[in-house]
Amino acid sequence: MVKRKDANQMDFDVLFLGSGQGAWNGAIPMAKAGLRVGVIEEGLFGGVCTNRGCNAKITLDRPVDLLRQIEALQGQGITGLPQLDWADAMAHKHGVIDQLAAANKQKLEDAGVKTIIGHGVFQDEHTLVVENKSYTAEKIVLVTGRLPHRMAIPGSEFFHDSTDFLAMPQMPKRITLIGGGYIAMESATMANAFGADVTVILRGQEVLRDFYPPYVKEVVKDLTNRGVKFHYNETIQEARKTSQGIELLGANGYRHLTDYVLDATGRLPRLDGINFEGIGLATTSEGIPVNNYLQTNLSHIYATGDVLVKSVPKITPVAAYESQYLARLFTGKTKEAIQYPIIAQTVFTSPRIATAGVTPMDALADPDRYTLTSVDYGDKDWFHQVGNDPLNLITFVHDQEGYLVGVTNVGPDAVETVNGLLDVMNQHIKAPDQEELIYIFPSIAHSYMKYI
Repeated sequence: MVKRKDANQMDFDVLFLGSGQGAWNGAIPMAKAGLRVGVIEEGLFGGVCTNRGCNAKITLDRPVDLLRQIEALQGQGITGLPQLDWADAMAHKHGVIDQLAAANKQKLEDAGVKTIIGHGVFQDEHTLVVENKSYTAEKIVLVTGRLPHRMAIPGSEFFHDSTDFLAMPQMPKRITLIGGGYIAMESATMANAFGADVTVILRGQEVLRDFYPPYVKEVVKDLTNRGVKFHYNETIQEARKTSQGIELLGANGYRHLTDYVLDATGRLPRLDGINFEGIGLATTSEGIPVNNYLQTNLSHIYATGDVLVKSVPKITPVAAYESQYLARLFTGKTKEAIQYPIIAQTVFTSPRIATAGVTPMDALADPDRYTLTSVDYGDKDWFHQVGNDPLNLITFVHDQEGYLVGVTNVGPDAVETVNGLLDVMNQHIKAPDQEELIYIFPSIAHSYMKYI
């Protein structure tokens, strides 16, 4: 057994393994409070979201979002549609995104955080080895995130993941997405708008299973009307490279020819190659279990972000919140367990779906506790008619005391609508207190308040 060092003899008070949102949001305030903080990163500082995920996706989706607004206003003051160009959008993405990793590293260093480049492996429960050099810490925070799942079938070496898709220089003529989650639907939206012939293949029938099915059907209907083809209950068993492209072979004789395959079958926690088993750190196939203080089974080792086993959404703002919580915990500003507020999440299709709080599905399953109110914004609200929104539906969930406890929206402004209602839900504001919320007129916020 390795003899435990005194805390003062260790290199760091807190050492993060990984530099994503679950790291730097806490590392900087910890260092500013006087703690000795280090961050180990083997890739790009800022993690997946900053460099290979959310930020890149939104940059590439922005022209799609604008195109949809222009489409809606054809004959309403606008004539003619712009042409989207993937190569131009990709060049813009690189201009926006490629500088962020260095900027994030500099922010850490400016705050007094030591940055360590390389792959970290546990030597013992207080020591990580990076490029043959050992670093010791009183507390260690695991921010290892998740990796794309890859199908284990013959020919899967021809497939791509979301990182590849968000960096491909040219849009293929034919693109096929396997899966029905966030990545598949958002990528299908972009690829279709940029002119590709898009096919989505699903093993079952569920699309975006975390969202309200009637609203998901509206998104699928919109994509279908735009030419996206959905094939349900298909199990791809093999892929072959041919002179005509990549041929996908499925059960019951299914065959499909394409130029590009995006494996969007999910993401897995990054657990291998770190020696968790060697130090006795408990893991499961779902990730790293933690208690309400984000502690693993080894009380001085914590974890944040997507690698956690948790019921709250595995999204960027949650990782940031967890990291900020640890900053308060480690600097003595709180002794309480983490308490998650109501969390909003969205899928960046067009139209968007966004949701927060109690879902319509949960409310329908418990009618004695909740009531649902659904509104067609496009039909009833003049401000949404200004934009000629082709689809804008919202469902509110109230508890028996009249408090708004859930909201789900499908429409072009779903993100802003749900974001604007978070304070109403988290602060337990209800009429007549809502009269104290005086918003800009006209605005999305002013528009929805009369319905809740």
